[in-house]
Amino acid sequence: MTVPEKLGKYEIYKEIGRGSMGVVYEGYDPFTDRNVAIKVALSEALKDKETGHRYRKMFFNEAHTAGMLRHPNILEILDAGIDNNICYIVTELIEGAGTLKPYCTPDNLLPYDQVVKIIFKCAKALDYAHRNGVIHRDIKPTNLLISKDMEIKIGDFSIAHLMNSDASDTLPMGFVGSPRYMSPEQVQEDTITNQTDLFSLGVVLYEMLTGKHPFYAESFSRLIYKIINEKPPPLREYRKDVPEILEKIVFHALQKDSKKRYKMGLNMAADLSLAFDYLEAPEQDISIQEKFNSVKGLSFFSEFSEAEIWEIIRACIWQDYVTGDEIIVEGKIDDSFFIILSGEVEVYKEGVLIGTLGTGDCFGEMGYLSKTERTATIIAKGNVSLMKINSTSIDQVSVHCQLRFSRIFLHTMVKRLSITTAMLISKKD
Repeated sequence: MTVPEKLGKYEIYKEIGRGSMGVVYEGYDPFTDRNVAIKVALSEALKDKETGHRYRKMFFNEAHTAGMLRHPNILEILDAGIDNNICYIVTELIEGAGTLKPYCTPDNLLPYDQVVKIIFKCAKALDYAHRNGVIHRDIKPTNLLISKDMEIKIGDFSIAHLMNSDASDTLPMGFVGSPRYMSPEQVQEDTITNQTDLFSLGVVLYEMLTGKHPFYAESFSRLIYKIINEKPPPLREYRKDVPEILEKIVFHALQKDSKKRYKMGLNMAADLSLAFDYLEAPEQDISIQEKFNSVKGLSFFSEFSEAEIWEIIRACIWQDYVTGDEIIVEGKIDDSFFIILSGEVEVYKEGVLIGTLGTGDCFGEMGYLSKTERTATIIAKGNVSLMKINSTSIDQVSVHCQLRFSRIFLHTMVKRLSITTAMLISKKD
């Protein structure tokens, strides 16, 4: 296609890529004095009497949906316009960028830790997009741009869908996307949620770990059947040294039933973070798993999902004390809340022992809630292991996890106040 030397205020330099929605050029923005990428719609598709209007809507849908997102791992939309019937979208330029496609082949796989870093960033970026109401619907290696220094950017939001908008605003609906990376609900043209993107990301992760597609088939109908009905081959069928934790993450992401899949990108990112810890220091994985096992059995966490428990474990501080150590001192100010993982502590008020707390019990609720002076002193009775939580650590977890924590925390605080009041009354009597 013939492109003028300028489009709007932008100078056109050279072609740097082609896709289903158009041709991408490197250009120059004289107002900001920087080079940019300019995607130009295919003129033949725009002129088609039957599909031209739909194609035009799809093309500018990217500017409408991705234009509202600002995230370091999402390709930034800078501008969009029409000049002499040429439709274009302007994005940031990633110098020397390629896509993840070359790293999905058996002879060009990246190290495990690098794969985990890349997919972790994608999961976090998708979590951000989903919380802002945008479902990408076409996550695949060719839509994941990677720079020379291995920084990742999610691009091509041309068929993205706004969850909180009228469906007609973000056409097209129905069977859209790349079939090889579609979720079961997507290939069946069923209702989709943000979890369809996480399924697609799971397929990309599978390919980056093995160089194979999880639902490989020689025909379209067989591909669709496998996506809906068959489990993918275990990763270790292709690579014997794949860490078990990566096998579990892929299994979770590729669940047929969306209710069993990762609920949010942050949940998937949390598990990937654990995988990275394992890859960096395998000897620490046992202690991390032991922490999870000890926390999972506590009544405080009985209503939390496993993913949410992992979030809390990653965010909080773990502390050990020995006999006689002061954990909280009456009259001092701090904002920490503690859960006893093992051992016992003694509670003193004005120097008088008023009670003992053991495994599963909590203390420090009022300090956490209002950052006021501590009203009691807590001393370790023997060896004690604690989970220390403050507002900064809780801010690191997902919104759903924060809401669940707040509800259970308030319930625990009310229960603790009732018990403390009863203990004080008993001491006076």
